Amino acid sequence: MNLKLFFTPPSFEFDGPNNAIGHSFKQLQSDDFNISQMNLALVGINTRGDADLIRGKLFNLKRSQANYRMADLGNIQPGDSAQDTQARIREVCEFLISQRVIPILIGGNQDLALGQYKGYEQSKKLISVINVDAFLDMESEGEPSNQFLNDLLTHQPNYLFSYSHLAHQSYLIDANQMKALDKLYFESLRLGELRYDIKQAEPLIRMADMLTFDISAIRSSDAPGNPSAQPFGLSGEEACQLTWYAGINEKMTSVGFHGYHPSLDDDVLKTASVMATMVWYFIDGYYNRKDTGQFNSENYTKYTVSFEGTDDTMTFYKSRLSEKWWMLVNYGENFLDRAYIPCGYKDYVGATHGDFPERWIKAQGKLI
Repeated sequence: MNLKLFFTPPSFEFDGPNNAIGHSFKQLQSDDFNISQMNLALVGINTRGDADLIRGKLFNLKRSQANYRMADLGNIQPGDSAQDTQARIREVCEFLISQRVIPILIGGNQDLALGQYKGYEQSKKLISVINVDAFLDMESEGEPSNQFLNDLLTHQPNYLFSYSHLAHQSYLIDANQMKALDKLYFESLRLGELRYDIKQAEPLIRMADMLTFDISAIRSSDAPGNPSAQPFGLSGEEACQLTWYAGINEKMTSVGFHGYHPSLDDDVLKTASVMATMVWYFIDGYYNRKDTGQFNSENYTKYTVSFEGTDDTMTFYKSRLSEKWWMLVNYGENFLDRAYIPCGYKDYVGATHGDFPERWIKAQGKLI
């Protein structure tokens, strides 16, 4: 694929300090550019000049000690319609994922994330999606940005195994729509649950192949640059924590950050700064990945829980490298009919007291 046909360069040339992370991005226009040498690729959707403002803030942040292999592809050339732009995003994401390069999409409205999702269609496997959004976007008509989830759930062919929704606010959501998600065995954590214990989100994020983040989920005092910004929401720090969880997830192969309207931002472009820092934390998480997923190796400890008065057992695995937990779900008679579902220590403790974890029950509902 000739990526140069899909992209235009950013509107500025970066000339920041030597210790800035911007110098660690290989530019698509470089003579020696080779996408196969990259781990991550920045993909701008510069519909409102938003991608370049986020990029400018990101590039001035400092480097860590990581051995970066990152590309800045520039800004994807928009099509004549949102559907055309979505199709181009699909082609780019499909190619990058096939090259084992993680696309980091910045800018545009969240409905364009449907192109990101469609980028997995040719992989011929079921995938899991995590969505961070104050709203549910399950409308069947109206603005495209309000139909994103409805379009995702009804897309054919259907290769969606799991969908999880984070940071919604109950007073903004139709209760019947939440009930519909529950009937599909999908999971969610509302804002209050995250504020109480944000670590609850980590197993859900660890289950996902794809993250899409609408900044409407961040409170207006931290991110005013969104037309649906609310006085209540995630703090900027909590948003960065969630994206760091996404970065350290070995399964995560694409991410997108959407919903920024520069005309609504403050004079110092606070929203652009928050989004840039979220991208920085995703990158930092990526370069701190540890687990291999080889559960029979010495890097994992196996725990078997028996249930009193029955022959039932549950198997858990704990990583010695990261302290993360998984539980084994068998859904058929064949030895290969099994799935390793991310969970937390609380799920293991609950099982030792005779309680089947809700995530285990929902996984059974989806798999059987």
